[in-house]
Amino acid sequence: MGALVAGIDCSTQSTTAVIVDSDGGAIVARGQASHVVTGDGGARLSDPEGWWTALAAALARTGRAPEVAAIAVGGQQHGLVVLDGAGAPLAPAALWNDTTSAQDAAALVEDLGGRAAWAARTGSVPLASFTVAKWAHLRRTQPAVTAAAAAVRLPHDFLTERLCGRAVTDRGDASGTGWWSPADGAYAADVLALERVGLDPALLPEVLTGAAPAGTLTPRAAQALGLPAGIVVAAGTGDNMAAAVGLGLEPGTPVISLGTSGTAYAVTERPAADASGILAGFADAGERFLPLACTLNATLAIDRIAAWLSIDRDAVEPAGDVVVLPYLDGERTPDLPHAAGTMTGLRHGTSAGQILQAAYDGALESLLAGLDALEAATGALDPAAPLVLVGGGARGTAWRASAARLSGRNVEIPEETDSVAVGAAALAAAALDGTGDGAALARGWDTRRGTRLSTPGRDDQRLERMRSVRARLTELNAAG
Repeated sequence: MGALVAGIDCSTQSTTAVIVDSDGGAIVARGQASHVVTGDGGARLSDPEGWWTALAAALARTGRAPEVAAIAVGGQQHGLVVLDGAGAPLAPAALWNDTTSAQDAAALVEDLGGRAAWAARTGSVPLASFTVAKWAHLRRTQPAVTAAAAAVRLPHDFLTERLCGRAVTDRGDASGTGWWSPADGAYAADVLALERVGLDPALLPEVLTGAAPAGTLTPRAAQALGLPAGIVVAAGTGDNMAAAVGLGLEPGTPVISLGTSGTAYAVTERPAADASGILAGFADAGERFLPLACTLNATLAIDRIAAWLSIDRDAVEPAGDVVVLPYLDGERTPDLPHAAGTMTGLRHGTSAGQILQAAYDGALESLLAGLDALEAATGALDPAAPLVLVGGGARGTAWRASAARLSGRNVEIPEETDSVAVGAAALAAAALDGTGDGAALARGWDTRRGTRLSTPGRDDQRLERMRSVRARLTELNAAG
């Protein structure tokens, strides 16, 4: 057995810790602890101190914390953490799914000259989820808090600084703020200087790569967490970037992640800039890029429709002419925030199983549209690469079969479900051994081993039918 490394996934609802043998990648222990999320009317807030408490509890539950030689954190993207001079939170952290800053995001788009200007400058068009919009909202609604700020951090930055005492982030997580440019590899001074932003760059952390050593564990953190003092702390990264590392992704391999929401992404050699807003032009945790599309409706929407139909979620039948666009929460990809679920093509003989299959197809079509946008922006997708399917939905047979049929790609479903925590562990191992390439280590650990499903060929007729209905829905929403 080699050195043991700890990988941390600080997600919206909980913190997961995995302890990994750095030689072969075997997970020798896991632990988890939950967070408290509060807020209503679109607000989603957490006390950052709760993440620190959950980190200590998750590590304790592994039973192996005293043996760890290095640690790294993969954290929920976009969240805004505002600290005083002693490193204590001045306010609850606004999480990625807090939508109270929607009007601030819209105003910021115009402030920089429109969507195309933002895409060219930062790779992404800011939405309510982006940190820059959350900061503008806080500055507008709680100016005393922002005036007192001595530091502005992302969730993973907050934990990393608590671990080693150094203010650092990484390029992957920084690329989701809206004030850091993946193309330039630097903070965007013109964005920080916007009147609605007005953020001193001195309040922001240094930007490293995810596997760069950020420092060593302080005695105070060691005592709080039960870890050995002086162990290596890697810079870590955002959750999507950590998942890409944990999967050992090479450029051009597409990934679809199926959770309550869905994501579609791939590692690319060059940055993406998409003025439509479908793609977020993120960087990855290394020296490459990770353009990503996000949808609002995935597993939760399908489970809701199955419950309405009173059938099991895998009780599907070929959909025939039925089209369901399951935009129960509006939709982000395509950009239809005010849309509702839509169903068409029903006959007297239509079965519940057909309707459910059509709902799976509609959810996946949105994610495949994201991959189409990624290919259009970068030309980076390998046509021979499999589609890697991860997340809770990837356990479902209907999701798997639908993805293989609609993508026209063979599908891989890794057996390991904690890809964010494993990716963070790979970054810790890379910082410990000096290689600096967590994804290469993860490939050596064979983290994508699991189930493989062959495609029956892409169902172009089905895709075209759904896209025709979506186009009509888009016209109706545009007309009000």
